[in-house]
Amino acid sequence: MIRITQGKMDGTGMCFGIVVSQFNRLITERLQSGAIDALCRHGVREEDIDVVLVPGAFDIPLFAKKMAESGRYHALICLGAVIKGETPHFDYISAAMTQGIKEVMLTYGIPVTFGVLTTESVEQALDRAGAKLGNKGFEAALSAVEMVNALRDLSSRA
Repeated sequence: MIRITQGKMDGTGMCFGIVVSQFNRLITERLQSGAIDALCRHGVREEDIDVVLVPGAFDIPLFAKKMAESGRYHALICLGAVIKGETPHFDYISAAMTQGIKEVMLTYGIPVTFGVLTTESVEQALDRAGAKLGNKGFEAALSAVEMVNALRDLSSRA
């Protein structure tokens, strides 16, 4: 018999941490609102959501690590916006931040979702923060809920 594991979209009883970059705040505020909306729509109580605002995207992995170390959270949601400029700074920040977020997830064994936009322009970022292309913060939160439930299902089979 084939077993398929897929997480349910029910966050009842779960605690989530959200790390949000303040740089490009016009965009990241929208991502943050989208993530909180998604969690609340799927059974998470507001008092079970902690938001930490950090200066920039490069700072996200450190605070995600500290939150993961606490053992309080079922999953973490990382939100930010890195917009390409005229220098290679974009490439360095994006690569380091992505690697750091991945390391937190693998080290602590909890879902750490990636809701950090890496775009060519402010317009592209706004489109992905609730304008034309949905809200990637909302999507990252849904992924977090689904991943927690899938991990629970997988663990119950072991």
